[in-house]
Amino acid sequence: MWRTKIIRTVMKSYIKTIAIIIALFVGGNWVNAQDGESLFKAKCNACHMVDKNSTGPLLKGVLKKWQDAGEGELIYEWVKNPEKLITAGNSTMATAIKDFSPTMMTPQELSNEEVDAVLGYIDNYVKPVDPVATPTPGASVSAVTFVPNYKSNLNLFYFLLTTMVFIFLAIYLMANSIKTLINSDAIKNKLMEKSSESGNGLKNVLMLIGMFGLLAYTNTASAFTYNGPGMAQEGQPWLLIENSDIYALLTVNVVLLGVLWYLRNLFKEFMQMIIPEKAAEVKKAFAFKKLNKVLTDVVEIEDEQSILMDHEYDGIRELDNNLPPWWVWMFYATIIFAVVYIFNYHIIGSADLQLKAYDKEMAQSKKDIDVYLSKMAMNVDETNATLMTDAKDIAAGKGIFEINCISCHNPKGEGNIGPNLTDKFWIYGNDVKVLFKTIKLGTANGMPEHASKLNPIQIQQAASYVLSLPYTKGKEPQGTEVK
Repeated sequence: MWRTKIIRTVMKSYIKTIAIIIALFVGGNWVNAQDGESLFKAKCNACHMVDKNSTGPLLKGVLKKWQDAGEGELIYEWVKNPEKLITAGNSTMATAIKDFSPTMMTPQELSNEEVDAVLGYIDNYVKPVDPVATPTPGASVSAVTFVPNYKSNLNLFYFLLTTMVFIFLAIYLMANSIKTLINSDAIKNKLMEKSSESGNGLKNVLMLIGMFGLLAYTNTASAFTYNGPGMAQEGQPWLLIENSDIYALLTVNVVLLGVLWYLRNLFKEFMQMIIPEKAAEVKKAFAFKKLNKVLTDVVEIEDEQSILMDHEYDGIRELDNNLPPWWVWMFYATIIFAVVYIFNYHIIGSADLQLKAYDKEMAQSKKDIDVYLSKMAMNVDETNATLMTDAKDIAAGKGIFEINCISCHNPKGEGNIGPNLTDKFWIYGNDVKVLFKTIKLGTANGMPEHASKLNPIQIQQAASYVLSLPYTKGKEPQGTEVK
């Protein structure tokens, strides 16, 4: 009878809690379905750009194109299963677009409402303004887009997912242990008194799981993006895990640890009902004593006579205790580490020493910089700089010159602290490559470096502007005349 009452009380709490959780999940899903920007970034951004062609075609105005072709309703089928729509042969738009990319578009598991949300985001898309102000008029500065480290995120995802599985297993084992205790006749009277409190506690745990589960769901339900065959870009894994997914999964793990901690305390509380308080204290003291023995290997006071040493000084005698095991273990560990280290770094050479590792990192960083500059169309240096003659580039170079150079060379380049840049005399030469290097790296004569202020394109524009300056009488000639 008493168990029936307990079960009814707890089940009522569970039903209420589960109803609240379902309502939260449904509401969260509705809100998530309307978030066209996040759906686009999660489902479409790997292959499509809104305002220009990429792996897939540009999407700006795509809904109007399908509607103008009389196939506005078929766009939903195209998103959900493009291959099926092409095979059916009843869509001219699907047939026209199928050969744009060598790979077939991946089917997307989206509802019609979610497709509408994505299309609404595309139609209302406004290109964001670059927050970094250009230092000079006419100078072009490319925006840098942050891209998560998908390989690192995928490894973290695997780790957090494995951790979650172990925590679930621990929760399952702890719950079974509590169930066994609840079925014990030894605590049924105590359990009657605690049933209401336990029900409330479990209800709170369920509420926590539901709330944080909702956060994880709304943040990650649309975030996991996988690359089908032939879709992955160079260096991308098969599953694209965003940073927000990692944070959400970490949050879920923390909540599950809280649940496990709660169940552990509940189990401890039930155990204290069975084991008398004094017996528990004795057991705790015994456990501490045993741990102390393992860590320190001390001899009991009653047996200290057996380890007394022969020498004595002023009535003081010495005990021949063993070294603490924890210290001995650490000493052995250092020996093992030293052997592994010397084989790894000096004999086999499977790992790099600091200097070699530094050189490798510097070489890799230079490659990364070159790749970045190439992507940004800024792979210009003192070896390949060319004279720019376009009016826009010359105007940009003039703006750069007026901001950075007139304090030393005067507004017309006639020279002040620095030499006259308009005559035929040059200290280092008037080739555009030489001038590029001088502006970029500076010189020992007082010319400061500008590589930290200007990008390569801007340096090339400034050098081209200087070489376009007409002769202006000013500071006396310096350097060698270049005919």
